[in-house]
Amino acid sequence: MSKTHKDALANGRVEGRVIREYLEIVEATKPRRGRRRTAESITQRLAVIAAELKTTDPVTKVRLIQERLDLRTELASMKSKSEVATAEAKFIKVAASFSERNEITFDAWREFGVTAAVLKKAGITH
Repeated sequence: MSKTHKDALANGRVEGRVIREYLEIVEATKPRRGRRRTAESITQRLAVIAAELKTTDPVTKVRLIQERLDLRTELASMKSKSEVATAEAKFIKVAASFSERNEITFDAWREFGVTAAVLKKAGITH
């Protein structure tokens, strides 16, 4: 295997990792029904759960414990604005070459949830 081939494979792995990271963020932040949760609202709910756990019946207690576990997981997985901006900037740098190499169209990116503004910055158009 030539050095050029090895470099191309390494570049593809790096680009794939960047694309995957950004798409995971896009998927995690897709609009869903209802009010959007924030770190603050999750923290407030965790405080309410802590108080309720002291006085509730055993069945409700186990449900609250599960909700607390779910909320802690959700809170831990939230990305800060700077992390999202960094991932977006990395995506913009590699998206055009990745798209061309993998024959991914503007419409496919849009259907997944990548904004048109980000695609335009990346140089991906209709």
